[in-house]
Amino acid sequence: MAVDYTVIVVYLAGMLAMGWWGMRRAKSKAEFLVAGRRLGPWMYSGTMAAIVLGGASTIGGVGLGYQYGLSGAWMVFTIGLGLLALSVFFSARIARLKVYTVSEMLDLRYGGRAGVISGVVMWAYTLMLAVTSTIAYATIFDVIFDMNRTLAIILGGSIVVAYSTLGGMWSITLTDMVQFVVKTIGVLLLLLPIAVVKAGGFSEMKAKLPTEYFDPLGIGGETIFTYVLIYTFGMLIGQDIWQRVFTARSDKVARYGGTVAGTYCLVYALAGAVIGTAAKVMYPKLPSADAAFATMVKDELPMGVRGLVLAAALAAVMSTSSGALIACATVANNDIWSRLRGAVAPKAEGEAHDEVKGNRLFILIMGIGVVCIAIALNDVVQALTVAYNLLVAGLLVPILGGLLWKRGTAEGALAAIVAGGLSVIGLMWGYGILANEPIYYGLLISLGVYVVVSLATKPTDAKVLAAWRERLAGRGSEEAEPQAPVTV
Repeated sequence: MAVDYTVIVVYLAGMLAMGWWGMRRAKSKAEFLVAGRRLGPWMYSGTMAAIVLGGASTIGGVGLGYQYGLSGAWMVFTIGLGLLALSVFFSARIARLKVYTVSEMLDLRYGGRAGVISGVVMWAYTLMLAVTSTIAYATIFDVIFDMNRTLAIILGGSIVVAYSTLGGMWSITLTDMVQFVVKTIGVLLLLLPIAVVKAGGFSEMKAKLPTEYFDPLGIGGETIFTYVLIYTFGMLIGQDIWQRVFTARSDKVARYGGTVAGTYCLVYALAGAVIGTAAKVMYPKLPSADAAFATMVKDELPMGVRGLVLAAALAAVMSTSSGALIACATVANNDIWSRLRGAVAPKAEGEAHDEVKGNRLFILIMGIGVVCIAIALNDVVQALTVAYNLLVAGLLVPILGGLLWKRGTAEGALAAIVAGGLSVIGLMWGYGILANEPIYYGLLISLGVYVVVSLATKPTDAKVLAAWRERLAGRGSEEAEPQAPVTV
């Protein structure tokens, strides 16, 4: 294992080095939170693919393949579909807004009255996303170093908090690019073909497994529909995803770079399902489906390759964890704390450096909180389900309504956020956290309340809508001094 350990240690050291480099570059709020809005198509595509394909997509995707066969690809597949929909239909408009958070978009559209409540919902979602990603370090470091769960979470979480705090989005973008390359090599180019060959090829896999393992809809239509509601729609509105859209150099980069990343996700989804199916042939009686990835890596890969594939799993977790962490801190500072203390007036000249310090401090505070919660929490699936249910039921309708329906009002948006959020919490209490009904009914309640209240109240002020249209067209926004674009 010495070679494998060396590969992992070099990888982790590289992440910290990029954090230090990013610290020297992030000198303004725009540089720190959205990489100066200067990413070209290659970096944008890589960082977007890295943020959406985390530990759940890698370890969980292989586990679903082990349990259901090729139809286990549907969870990650719906993530890719959501990213494609966001990129094709909405990303250009989102990028032209030149904001930092989803709540700022809601304020612009509805006239400045939706920020704090929507910020609280988004903060809860990003916090839980960061926590569940951090918990995944325990599984990976246990395979690598046979490490205690708490120590593994502290080690992995500390590295992510360190490079995220140092350089903000620049550090995260650079580390994401490395993580994207490592994941591509480790999972797609190494683990996938090795797994298929070790299982005897597709003909042997078909001979040894039930036919439903090769049924594209074997996982069940209701499950696929629920994945679409939670993950596809979740991709459309999450702060962690929007914050990457804000990094694009132009609306064309956001559209076409995101389309490339979404297509990559579809390939990654199928690869994970195939690896899991191969693992079912080789290890038919594993104690849990989620053990399939670690078992394949530990027992079937040669020295050195094993270290690289474990680094790929670590990369998947780190990219999602760091993206969720900076999103959580951005929302906490800019949408909640700044508003509650009354800091809504334009910043005085020369305060940009203080803004960087403030956002850096919030990343550190949120990061410590995330590590502590991850140590105390055990059920990752339930935490992630609560996060996505709250996000989609609370914010999907007001956000898409604001983008698509000019008659939507601030009162309708606020009522939909409260009604959708409270109803999905109550429904999860009644039906169970993992039930499908809470997200179904919660979305319907949010939509009904949004339409009824919007029609029952005065239309949004014409001046607010005019300013909104100006921002959608890419005009009228305040932005930092122009910088040379990063074209890669």
